[in-house]
Amino acid sequence: MPDSQYIGRFAPSPSGELHFGSLIAALGSYLQARARQGIWRVRIEDIDPPREIPGAAHTILRQLEHYGLLWDGDVLWQSQRHDAYRDALAWLARHDLSYYCTCTRARIQSVGGIYDGYCRDRHRDGDNAAVRLRQQHPVIHFHDNLRGTLHADERLAREDFIIHRRDGLFAYNLAVVVDDHFQGISEIVRGADLIEPTVRQISLYQQFGWDAPQYVHLPLALNDRGEKLSKQNHAPALPEGDPRPVIISALAFLHQPVIVGWLDLSVEQLLALAVANWSLSRVLQNPSFSNASR
Repeated sequence: MPDSQYIGRFAPSPSGELHFGSLIAALGSYLQARARQGIWRVRIEDIDPPREIPGAAHTILRQLEHYGLLWDGDVLWQSQRHDAYRDALAWLARHDLSYYCTCTRARIQSVGGIYDGYCRDRHRDGDNAAVRLRQQHPVIHFHDNLRGTLHADERLAREDFIIHRRDGLFAYNLAVVVDDHFQGISEIVRGADLIEPTVRQISLYQQFGWDAPQYVHLPLALNDRGEKLSKQNHAPALPEGDPRPVIISALAFLHQPVIVGWLDLSVEQLLALAVANWSLSRVLQNPSFSNASR
C-alpha cells in the first residue's frame, strides 16, 4: 500500500559537487521514500554564500539526474525563502523566545566552549548582534529509526543556540526546521554527521509547536585516513561516466543485496530493483556501523 503521508528529502549545500558520501545519503533517502511509495524532494541549502561555489548547485542537480535520482515537484531553494525565515524569527521574538547576543567566540571559549546565557536577560539591541533561541524545551535524547535511542551532550542540548548570525545570515538550524515543516517532511534520512544538531532542531520544532519528523542517520563513508568523505576533506566528485558501478558500490555500502547481472540493467531498472529490495534494517550489518555511535 502506498504511504501517502511519507515525504522524504535530500538537502545538499552547494559548497561543492556530490561525492560518494553524498551519494550514500541521497540514495538512502531516495530508497526509503520510494520503498514507501512516498514523495522524495530535493532542497538546495544555499543560505551561506561565503561557503558556496558558483555553479555547484546546478552541478548537484545534474549529478542527481545522471545517477537516476529524480525528485518530485520543484526544487526548493533556501535563498528564495528569506521571508519565511524572517517571519519565523519575528514569531519567536514576539513570544519572547529569542534574544540578541553580542558575545564573541573568544568569550564563549573562555567559559568552556558552551554558551552560558550571558546575554539572556541583558536586553541587548540588534546592533552587531546574533539572535539566540531562548531554550525552553531542551531535548536530551531522541529516537532514530535505525539506531534506536540516541543521547545528546546535555550541556549542548540546553544551550541557547544561534538562529540568526551576527553577519546577517540565517542559521542552519532555523532554516532547516522552517523548510522541513513547510515541505511536510515526515522522515529525514541523512548522514550520521548530523546527529548532534538533531536535538536542537527537535527543540526548535517544540518551540514553534510543530510536530517533528522522524529521523534516520546513516553510517558515514570514510577515506583512507578514517575521516568522513566530505568536500572539506577534498573527496573526489562522483564520476561522470557510467553511474551503475557507483550505485552498486553505494548499495553494497548500505548492505543491500546486489545481484550478479545488475550491470546489464539500465539505471532505471537498477534503481527499481534496489527499491523493491530495500531494507533499512540491513544497514545495521554494515561494518562501519558502530554501536559506539548509538
